[in-house]
Amino acid sequence: MLRLTKKADYGLMALKYLAEQKDGSAHSAKDIAEAYHIPPQLLAKILQTLAKAGLLVSHAGTNGGYALAKSAAEISAFEVIRAIDGPLFITSCITIHGACDLTSTCTIKEPLRKVNDSIKDLLSGIFIADLIEAETEQAGSGVPVGGGLVTIAI
Repeated sequence: MLRLTKKADYGLMALKYLAEQKDGSAHSAKDIAEAYHIPPQLLAKILQTLAKAGLLVSHAGTNGGYALAKSAAEISAFEVIRAIDGPLFITSCITIHGACDLTSTCTIKEPLRKVNDSIKDLLSGIFIADLIEAETEQAGSGVPVGGGLVTIAI
């Protein structure tokens, strides 16, 4: 089964939390961690990673914390996952290091590449704003994210 890491889950949850804040102000890692019962130290590291990737802006000081660096409608799930976990590959033969030893005889490399590309495309088409809308829709009508292809439980 293909699964997101806990860090990627937490990153998506944190960005969703920040997107839900209508005032656009910065919120601390502690506030976000308490809202979702996430270990605060782990979340702080994840938020720092997302800030380095340019998805969040970090504000220092007493009223500091994190805020979205751009609109929730402009941040894709794929960007968040890639920032936290690195490149997305479903098999070890599809990597940034090139081909494996079995490339010349492999019969499944191309179909798996297509699956990998499809997952990347799907995640690239889901935005943080969609996670907020999906929660509202699921509460009312049970409509999953991505036109029924994927359900993201937060």
